[in-house]
Order: sequence, then structure tokens, then C-alpha cells
Amino acid sequence: MNENKGFDPQVIHDFKARIQASGRGYVMDEEDENTDEYVHFYFVGVYEGKDVVYDAVMYTLRLQHESELFEIAEHRAAKHFPEYKKITYEEDENGNLAALDPLQEEIGLYIAEVIMELEEDEAVKVKEHVDMDANTDFGVALDIGLHVEKITSHEIERFIRDFNEDTLDLDETLYSFQTQDVAQ
Repeated sequence: MNENKGFDPQVIHDFKARIQASGRGYVMDEEDENTDEYVHFYFVGVYEGKDVVYDAVMYTLRLQHESELFEIAEHRAAKHFPEYKKITYEEDENGNLAALDPLQEEIGLYIAEVIMELEEDEAVKVKEHVDMDANTDFGVALDIGLHVEKITSHEIERFIRDFNEDTLDLDETLYSFQTQDVAQ
């Protein structure tokens, strides 16, 4: 643990100062692409009796569900198409997406069909979770999936409070989502 700067008292002091200056219980990782459904942030807590900086990512279960569907569909596409390559979208000189070649288009349609089939069968289910990894380069990593519409400052603050007070109560219900649910 000596090499992990997330346990270093000076680093923790610096994070506490940044957190206090932010007016919240955390600071955002501004280098990551934070969205309404995914947020990367840092907060200070205790791990095995020692102060530590937690390096946390929090996302909605819907985002996790979509990600798992896509991962399965990509895997099936790779097995179905021997010449499969991950589709990369390129822009033309005007900044518009360039047309896919016929094989890429066929692979994209195949992936979409697999996703629709998986959704229809509710083959993928997700539930609230907090995965912790102390074997990281910095602090302790937390991977957090919550059943909320958006990741808001309120949700982050509530999580940190409950996590640090050891009163976190996760929903054990398994959820499956439909793409059409997105249109509201």
C-alpha cells in the first residue's frame, strides 16, 4: 500500500481541500467524459481503518444493461463473421459520418438484431452493486451501478454519505430494460 498515493496523507489532505472548495462531498474527474448516466469522481473515506481517496465511477443500470447487451452482440458478431472488425465510424471532410462499407453495414444490422432479440427475451438482467478494488494504482476503486434515471449530485452525495456511514442499502432486484423505454 506504500506505493499507492491514494493512501498518502498529503494527497488525502489535498483532496479534502479540493472537496471542501467544491462545496460538495466529492470532486469530479474532469478528464473523463461524464454524462447524465455516467460520472467519474473522487471522495475521501476509510478503508481497513485508514483514510483513503476513493476513485469512483457511478452509472445507471440502464447504461450497464445497454453496455452488456452490446458486448454480447459484438461477441456473437465476431463468431458469426470470420472477418469481423469492430466498426469504426469515420467522418468525411464536412464532418459527416462516412458511409459504412457493405460488410460493416451487415455487421451493424446483425448486432442490432441480436440486441433486439436479447432485449425481447430479457436475457440480460442487472442489479445495483458496488464493486471495490484495492489493487489499483491510486486509492481504492469503486464501480457503482444504481437504479436511477440520472446520476445527479444528490445521488452522488447520498451514496458517499451512506457508503462512509456503512448504511448503504442496495436494491437486489434484477432489472432488464427495453430500448424503446428511452423515448420519453
